[in-house]
Amino acid sequence: MTPDAAGTFVLVPGAAADSWYWGPLAAELRARGHDVITPDLPCDDDSAGLREYADAVVDAVVDAVGGRTGLVVVAHSFGGFTAPLVCERVPAGRLVLLSAMVPAPGETPGEWWGATGWEQARREQDERDGRAPGDDTALFFHDVPPELAAQAVSRARAQSATPFAEPWPLAAWPAVPTTYLLCRDDRFLPAGFVRRLVGERLGLVPDEIDGGHNVALSRPGELADRLAAYGGPGSPRAAR
Repeated sequence: MTPDAAGTFVLVPGAAADSWYWGPLAAELRARGHDVITPDLPCDDDSAGLREYADAVVDAVVDAVGGRTGLVVVAHSFGGFTAPLVCERVPAGRLVLLSAMVPAPGETPGEWWGATGWEQARREQDERDGRAPGDDTALFFHDVPPELAAQAVSRARAQSATPFAEPWPLAAWPAVPTTYLLCRDDRFLPAGFVRRLVGERLGLVPDEIDGGHNVALSRPGELADRLAAYGGPGSPRAAR
């Protein structure tokens, strides 16, 4: 796929979310002529771990596009642990990490927070924002229209702890061009923390966009333009 050409986007949600989350972004991408796949993950199933999450995405891709190549796999938040596993199994032309966690081989998602220094970064961000403890609306939805934020909260699914205890199974990052798209106003994964983490773990300087952690809800049109511009291995910010 070349930049701005019609392509197929596979949108992998974060924790406790489903395909509804991607609705505004999917509509914007389709309006630009792209195909979109929005698989649901078995996040409320205590028997399902990271491999089963990847299975759900791969099954959705196979059902929708068969052997089509050049897929753009987009992972949000906790989806960063799942999407690289998917890219080992489907013909992905690019992996886009959207305000996503970046795993290391053998690391469990539960270990990730302490291993990366996220806890201190979040405390410092809370102080800068003046956010009251426990105010998740201010943390995740401060720039999302209130009615849409309320829908997102009401639709949140139960999230099993099972995948958070499983070591990330890959020995190395998959051999697919990778782009990290950082959200400058993200209060959950603060920008300075992400810039450091992405440099250390992927050897990348992230691309940046205005917006908070749930930019797919707050700025779907702008985000669709950015995603549509990502193409094959020769496009900017490609790694590995």
